[in-house]
Amino acid sequence: MDGSGLRPLAGAAPPATRIRGGRLAALGLGGLVLALLAGALLGPAGVSAAGLLATLAEALGLAPLPEQHARDAAVLGVVRAPRVLLAAMLGAGLAVAGAAMQGLFRNPLADPGLIGVSAGAALAAVAAIVLGPGLFGAAAGLLGLWLLPVAAFAGGLGATLLITRLATRQGVTGVATLLLAGIAVNALCGALTGLLVFAADDRQVRDITFWTLGSLGGARWPQLPVAALLVLLPALLALALARPLNALVLGEREAFHLGIRVETAKRWAVLLAAIAVSAGVALAGLVGFVGLVVPHLVRLAFGADHRIVLPGSAVLGAALMVLADLAARSLAAPAELPVGVVTALVGAPFFLWLLHRRGGAP
Repeated sequence: MDGSGLRPLAGAAPPATRIRGGRLAALGLGGLVLALLAGALLGPAGVSAAGLLATLAEALGLAPLPEQHARDAAVLGVVRAPRVLLAAMLGAGLAVAGAAMQGLFRNPLADPGLIGVSAGAALAAVAAIVLGPGLFGAAAGLLGLWLLPVAAFAGGLGATLLITRLATRQGVTGVATLLLAGIAVNALCGALTGLLVFAADDRQVRDITFWTLGSLGGARWPQLPVAALLVLLPALLALALARPLNALVLGEREAFHLGIRVETAKRWAVLLAAIAVSAGVALAGLVGFVGLVVPHLVRLAFGADHRIVLPGSAVLGAALMVLADLAARSLAAPAELPVGVVTALVGAPFFLWLLHRRGGAP
């Protein structure tokens, strides 16, 4: 992930650019804080601002919790806080993965699904639901409730590694071949998933349907360290790809002459995106369009410099996922919409608008 050779193209920013970047960072972080507050306070079980402050003070050991805020503390501690934090981490990871894939494929309409993550994760998750102990043996009993997330993570990462291996010849990974291999593996995973759904009983079909629509309803504190390690950390590491991705915009040969280790950058981009998205799918099911919409919004607003696109996508993706989850649990209360449905309702029209705006160009 060495981007030192990109200095002639994207070296130290002038003072005016640094000031603008600082203002954008302050604006983005301010918006994220507001989204987190909205996610924590609003919903079917509302929490007062005083209850939030009292709960924070009690958690930090600054003051005992007043009795009148016991309900707010219970809502925040048991359900709301882990859900909001998990949504923020998933949104950041999915958005940064999408930005990295758009930079790698040099196409603003690319998304992480092109490298087989979602299809592979879906196949493995459906296999865990339908076949269960018959397929995973003793591991099913040892993993318990973690069987499906672990299977989804392994399936998503495995599909991506297979696609990367198919696209690599003599140490060189062709981006066009990577795309074609992704299409083929996605189709194969979809066909196998269909066969498993055909063999499933009614209960299993219902479980598969709910999982594929995506939900953060099962968010609990034990999941947060896993999300921090496998979703947030890869997203943060991907920020180091900003300079190589800027150079790749000019083409792989030009990037090489600028001193970029092109193959290393491509492999890191694919690997980090695969880990983040596989873990996100494992924890929340299939949540579409975040990796497509968020980076494109940042690029439209602030330009194509990946030093802005990658961190901007992380912040905006986190905020939008928190707000999407807020909408999912509020619009049909006391029932709950799948968060994947909410992101699709927002993302699909935006995607169609992008196609119209580009005049159908690839």
